[in-house]
Amino acid sequence: MHIGIIGLGRMGANMRTRMCAGGIEVTGYDRNPELTDVASVAELIQALPAPRIVWIMVPAGEITDSVVGELSGLLAAGDLVIEGGNSRFTDDFRHAELLEKTGVHYIDAGVSGGIWGLKNGYGLMVGGAEDQVERAMPVFDALRPEGAREEGFVHAGAVGAGHYAKMVHNGIEYALMQAYAEGYELLEKRDDLMADVPAVFTAWQRGTVVRSWMLELLVRALKEDPDLSDIEGYVEDSGEGRWTIEEAIANGVPVPTISASIFARFVSRQDDSPAMKAVAALRHQFGGHAVKKAD
Repeated sequence: MHIGIIGLGRMGANMRTRMCAGGIEVTGYDRNPELTDVASVAELIQALPAPRIVWIMVPAGEITDSVVGELSGLLAAGDLVIEGGNSRFTDDFRHAELLEKTGVHYIDAGVSGGIWGLKNGYGLMVGGAEDQVERAMPVFDALRPEGAREEGFVHAGAVGAGHYAKMVHNGIEYALMQAYAEGYELLEKRDDLMADVPAVFTAWQRGTVVRSWMLELLVRALKEDPDLSDIEGYVEDSGEGRWTIEEAIANGVPVPTISASIFARFVSRQDDSPAMKAVAALRHQFGGHAVKKAD
């Protein structure tokens, strides 16, 4: 199989590498001339065998809209677009409708794994027609973790379902990070009693009910910076958490834990906080997100 990928940033470049390792031929386009395989999106389309598969991996919003719009004028009936960014699920409805006018198929793919996906594989949540999901399955199999497919991949439903599942996934992620971070602050506060806070988290990695990959990443962060003195407790939010809350309100579903984790991030932008330092450190560990260096 030979596919194209648009966007060779932090995630896209690693995904291309993993796909190639899985036997998929990949031609990539990026606006950065040092990263791209071809000079333009049009040249990318020309390099692919028909019917084509093009994976979009660019920032959500206007940039994704622009790429989908450009592809709608270049692709032909029978081609397939997979949108793998962190787009809002409602955007998928517009994108699919636009491409459908020229007979181009559309799949939305929620992708989890961050900077560790290259090594560990990516958790994939996709939405779209069954036949098109099956068509792209060699790509999904190359990207997902080794082992049972159902433990790293799900065809969540129709167009929009993949990004909806990823939205809820990220809302849960916000809450998990906040719980670990608040525990860190409480332990750190009792320095008269607690001799080694990083060691406590390290000891929780086996046998406890709170063990997880997220915990392992916090342990890793604390080994690199035991008191988190090198970063500020300033944390951004990428959108999915807010969308999760909006969906919860629209559907009458109580999500107090996820809501509190979002508001805690707002607090982090007002004043420095040990808990927010822990969240910033976790985001850096699993996703390579930038941190603000402490003065």
